[in-house]
Amino acid sequence: MDGLISKTVAYFWLPETKYVIAVFVAFALISWQLLPSERRRVGRTAVFFAVCLAGQFAGALFEAFDYSRLAVIIHETFVICSGFALFRLIGHVVFRIALPRVGIDVARIAEDIVLLGIYVAFIIARLHLIGLDPSSLLTTSALITAVLAFAMQDTLGNVLGGVALQLDNSLQTGDWVKLDDLTGRVIQIRWRQTTIRTRNGELVIVPNSQLMRGRFTLFGRDSKPEWPWRRWIWFNVTYDSSPTLVIQKVEKVISTAEIPNVAREPAPSCVLMEFGPGYARYALRYWMIDPQPDDPTDSAVRVHVFAALQRAGMQLAVPEQSVHVTKENEAYRESLRQREIEKRIVDLRKLELFAGLREDELRTISERMVYAPFARGAIIFEQGETAHWLYLLASGEAEVLIDFPGHPRQHFRMIHAGSTFGERGVMTGEPRRDTVIAKTDVVCYRLDQATVEEVVRSRPEIAEAIAHILWRREVEMHSFTRQFIDASASPPAPPKSGMLDKIREFLGL
Repeated sequence: MDGLISKTVAYFWLPETKYVIAVFVAFALISWQLLPSERRRVGRTAVFFAVCLAGQFAGALFEAFDYSRLAVIIHETFVICSGFALFRLIGHVVFRIALPRVGIDVARIAEDIVLLGIYVAFIIARLHLIGLDPSSLLTTSALITAVLAFAMQDTLGNVLGGVALQLDNSLQTGDWVKLDDLTGRVIQIRWRQTTIRTRNGELVIVPNSQLMRGRFTLFGRDSKPEWPWRRWIWFNVTYDSSPTLVIQKVEKVISTAEIPNVAREPAPSCVLMEFGPGYARYALRYWMIDPQPDDPTDSAVRVHVFAALQRAGMQLAVPEQSVHVTKENEAYRESLRQREIEKRIVDLRKLELFAGLREDELRTISERMVYAPFARGAIIFEQGETAHWLYLLASGEAEVLIDFPGHPRQHFRMIHAGSTFGERGVMTGEPRRDTVIAKTDVVCYRLDQATVEEVVRSRPEIAEAIAHILWRREVEMHSFTRQFIDASASPPAPPKSGMLDKIREFLGL
């Protein structure tokens, strides 16, 4: 019995066995440590290798019992299989760890082809080692191979198509593609098919041969974040509005607003496309960064376009064939207008800036207030601009930001509903000293400089109350700006009387 065991161990434990096992363990540990996502596959390969070693031991056992022919078949079969397992781990380390670290990314199918070639070479070498001529096998199987190739021509077409797609890098995992009426993201490219996930979460399996025969559109790639996608937003405006002004307003709001997923470069452009019955048709072309949230991004852009047109007093066109069922007369419209004015007067009384005004003065202001909505992220006014409007924030929140040389843009304060802002520029003629951005969707009312001057001229004492408010804000801003400007170069905050003098000088009081 002891002799049988000794013979079995001698046949199994060949001089090269310990080196093969050592190499396998080393590459398995490297793959396990550096490829966490492949640990399940590494584990399965290790189990397969262990089974192959057990098979080789079984072959050695048959050899010990003098079943030499069967022992050779079993032993060589499991040697070849264990070689497959070892080469597979070596391929993992080379193609998925070593080459990517030196900047070489190899397509998965190319990796499979290389390993397949190694497997074939290894089989031929082992067959030659035991005295079997591989060329005789190839000659006798030529006819069978031809028959199988004819029967599997569609499958072979898909396989070759998959190889070509990855080798020429025309399609990669993560690409956004459009194929006929199908739009989605490539999540996997296999030998036979490509899997595409649509925005609705559907998985569509496309044979690779179909991709090779037809035309597909590629409009986004993970490895190229600078590759934006141009989108078109269509809208109609009545002929009452100047096309030049429409284009100017729309381009400005989209290029300056902070809209998620909208690229700054290339800049958006608005063009007049055609004239229709009762309307001019425009198209806004902007560039989207990530194709996934396409509809939400289009919606956000439309909101900004609509708000910009409303602020400019421009009307979206209604098709001429529309029938208005409700007919409003002048008296009803005037009733609605008076109701809105009364509501504005109530809101104005709550504001510190207008607390001392008479009823007729409040009514004058409320009648001249201009409705001005802003979508979230829109710039209400920018630092350095000439001041033309005083703003009353009816709903929402706005953020005040200040630019300092050598520093990123700084948050100064928040403006909440029921507040006014932009008074200083209107009252003193100075350029805007900060930038105000809509933090949420906001509704503002704008009051032009002429109206403010008219009210202050009629009641000069109001200038003192306004000067007190502006001086208080000036002290707050001065304290804030000293953090970013050399204190020795920063002039002291002006006295309250100095602010009043500025107002009187500008308005000629």
